[in-house]
Amino acid sequence: MKKFIPKKIALSLLLLLAMAITLLSFQPRNDKLFNIAKNLDIFASLVRELDSYYVDEINPDELVTVGINAMLAELDPYTEYIPEEDSDEFRMMTTGEYGGVGALIGNRTGKNMILMPYTGFPAQESGLKVADELLKVDGVDVVDKNTAEISSLLKGPANTEVEVVVKRGEQTLSFDLTRKKIVISNVPYEGMVDEETGYIKLTDFTTNAANEVARSLEHLEMMGAKKIILDVRDNPGGILTEAVGIVNLFIPKGREVVRTVGKLENVNAEYKTRNSPKNKNIPLVVMINERSASASEIVAGALQDYDRAVLVGRKSFGKGLVQSTVPLSYNSQVKLTTAKYYIPSGRCIQEIDYSEKDENGNGSYVADSLRKEFKTRNGRTVYDGAGIEPDIDLEPRSFAPITYSLVTRSLIFDFASEYAMKYENIPAARQFEVSDELYGEFVAWLQDKEYDYTTRVEKTIEDLEKYAEKEKYFEDIKGDLASLKKSVSHSKEQDLISFKDEIKNALKDEIVSRYYYQEGLIAASLEHDPELLRAVEVLGDMDRYEQILSPARD
Repeated sequence: MKKFIPKKIALSLLLLLAMAITLLSFQPRNDKLFNIAKNLDIFASLVRELDSYYVDEINPDELVTVGINAMLAELDPYTEYIPEEDSDEFRMMTTGEYGGVGALIGNRTGKNMILMPYTGFPAQESGLKVADELLKVDGVDVVDKNTAEISSLLKGPANTEVEVVVKRGEQTLSFDLTRKKIVISNVPYEGMVDEETGYIKLTDFTTNAANEVARSLEHLEMMGAKKIILDVRDNPGGILTEAVGIVNLFIPKGREVVRTVGKLENVNAEYKTRNSPKNKNIPLVVMINERSASASEIVAGALQDYDRAVLVGRKSFGKGLVQSTVPLSYNSQVKLTTAKYYIPSGRCIQEIDYSEKDENGNGSYVADSLRKEFKTRNGRTVYDGAGIEPDIDLEPRSFAPITYSLVTRSLIFDFASEYAMKYENIPAARQFEVSDELYGEFVAWLQDKEYDYTTRVEKTIEDLEKYAEKEKYFEDIKGDLASLKKSVSHSKEQDLISFKDEIKNALKDEIVSRYYYQEGLIAASLEHDPELLRAVEVLGDMDRYEQILSPARD
């Protein structure tokens, strides 16, 4: 029996066909618009015939979406189709606002649980805690659901009710929450790292980011800050105008922050500072890393180009592409790349060229020899084509295999959860320390837990052994390999002693998060953050600071 095309799809196809017929009527056959119309006609015909004749039932909505996404995948990873049902999620990502309970959820050791309730929102105020295992949401069993499905159940219009049932230890607890408008802060932490140095952690560039940083600056200056560290490590970026506003806090009025240059005239724009700066002279360090992208790179790059801040960390991500959102039929939309960012020195921060792809579909990188040289305001040399390079380049932080194993197997997470059920309070986040006695309890707790691991050296020897067997040399070196394996074989017990301080720091962060949430976690981590200590060191030597920004000229 012949099936009918759903009304929504039928209307879409009719619109496509009408557009195709119009274009076919008025365009010469060699025109690009003719090719567009022809292919739209083919696509519409194909979907219609599949719906009529394919042996099994098809879902035209899903099929067309797959086709659209496959087409966009040929361009760059930032151009994406947003169907009507995903519009709320997209709006939340760009504004930082949504209706819900205010909690980060995730899966640990196969269990869906609360990973972080945000301070001042329904989840935290109702008494939900980190590590509470989610069992039901409004009567729906969520034990086997994925986190996206659970998140959808928890979200909803402000002032509506939602019941959440969790398991905490051996208890099953029920919580009645009233959803509210959730606005995630762009600045989850601000504080003094020493008597003169203020620290601002900026995690996003959603609506109001610049105002939040401005307020943090005012608070820190009231607390005695004479120097500032702005940390945009791991910040993926966001709204361009918020980045301009943050640069304006440190740069005089009327200065160019960024230009956008694209194919169409209406996407070409120049963004300048509009106001007098909050503090144009305060010594400033900006911290970046390989996950600082887009708006983060505009802030760091513009401040570097004006020699207004010393950059500390590692080379940034290299996203210099501008996306614009264009509405489509039936409340869908497309977020597509329309231009590139150019910062004040004239350099573009985009690292990968997606117009030139290899046989695997990967974009091409600019060869070091082809990167162009630019100058900062004081004549320092900077380069394009590879993100933003810091003035002080730091090695990536590494952790011992035992620490990595304890974290990834959620053993530190589980111990912290049990600790929080035993003790109602702990000292302030930055004052709390894991004592030798508490560390001893943790070591004893590990006795019946599985957390073995393979060190890099052991893995290298295993690989050597495999290659030796494959190439028939194994018998010749078998004895040497056995001796080598024995000499480098790790001892979990010894590693618990050798890497005690590192493991203690991980324990401290996890325990503090149970009592002081995200703000406390950031505060606690400051005490053992080697990259932050280097930033403080830079600001502690003002002669060196000035020398970096204004090097002696020949």
